[in-house]
Amino acid sequence: MSATTASSTATGLVDLPAAIAEARTWAHEFAEKYIRPVGSEYDEREETPWQVIREAAAAGLYSQEFALQSRDDSTGLLMPVVAEELFWGDGGIGQALVGTYLPVYALFGAATEEQIRQWLPSFFGTSSEPAVAALCASEPGAGSDAAAIRTRAKFDQATGEWVLNGVKTWASNGGIADVHVVNAVTDPDLGARGHALFYIPPGTRGLRQGQKFRKHGIRASHTAEVLLEDVRIPADNVLGGKEQLEERLAAVREGKRVRVPAGMAIFERARPANGAMAIGIARAAYEYALEYASMREQFGRPIIENQAIAFALADMATDIDAARLLVWRAASMAALERPFTRGEGSMAKLRASEVAVRTTERAIQILGGNGYTRDYPVERWARDAKIFTIFEGTSEIQRLMISSAIAKRRIR
Repeated sequence: MSATTASSTATGLVDLPAAIAEARTWAHEFAEKYIRPVGSEYDEREETPWQVIREAAAAGLYSQEFALQSRDDSTGLLMPVVAEELFWGDGGIGQALVGTYLPVYALFGAATEEQIRQWLPSFFGTSSEPAVAALCASEPGAGSDAAAIRTRAKFDQATGEWVLNGVKTWASNGGIADVHVVNAVTDPDLGARGHALFYIPPGTRGLRQGQKFRKHGIRASHTAEVLLEDVRIPADNVLGGKEQLEERLAAVREGKRVRVPAGMAIFERARPANGAMAIGIARAAYEYALEYASMREQFGRPIIENQAIAFALADMATDIDAARLLVWRAASMAALERPFTRGEGSMAKLRASEVAVRTTERAIQILGGNGYTRDYPVERWARDAKIFTIFEGTSEIQRLMISSAIAKRRIR
């Protein structure tokens, strides 16, 4: 079926700044040329799309320069509009491309400027030999309950090194990454407030890949366990610096209020982008179903002329536009450093993820038996969509955060 243009889909909501609109077109054209044609192939093979990553690095979409541009974007919309287009191309390949940006968010949120300058190049490699990075946060016994993590970072006074031991799971790029950013406990008595993020450079001994997961969807994105066995890193490899960490821990022990622990802050910052990714998949399914319904004839006329089909498409279009507005609002608020007093980041992620699941399911229904086969892409998009109600905070966790914010009390 024919492809759409970025400009024909996501506009009409707000007037995007020219630079953001150009970036969206740039990302859409890349997705149309390099991602959409090979999405099914990499899904079947369940392999990291290194060739596509190289093309993205050569184009500048996958680079430290783009990461810095996104960080410094005063509108907050650059990463969401680009992410939507990449995931419009394919969810698995899109995740393979943006997987590195989650640890980059960690670096931007917790590291010093000197650390960012020193370490950021290693997250991406070079345009000719790109690398990937991984954020290691979840554990077998600690998913939504971040305070339950057991990976321990102890400081060895004799050698002046941090020693990390533990098991991480569900890590995008885990084990194949050059760089791993690991969330670990420095003081078990402080719970989540005793966590810190650590930069594990390429070639560090004691870090290895555990089980690689065979997933329902986003199969082109490598997801695995990461095992840490007496991993030794320099004292300065804690994001923000050892001195700042000690000051923060001391303040917590004295009962003072400190900012959200670094591990949780990452996911809050990433939620608008996560929502945009889900919208990209939803939009792909909607556009495909719309064109299919216009071409497919039953009982002597296109099936779109039946209210059951037309109304379903109307709901899909409305849901997608509404979810995008929530995403753009949250992204803009974050860029302006306005607090999410009503759970706006969670609202965006919740609505977009559930719209993606609902839209892709409806697309399968509109295509009928064809939609259930791998000869048509909607079944793959439905498999890819489901993860958004699970990772980076389940739908249940998003509702918990929203309800706690609006009720101004703890909801259990």
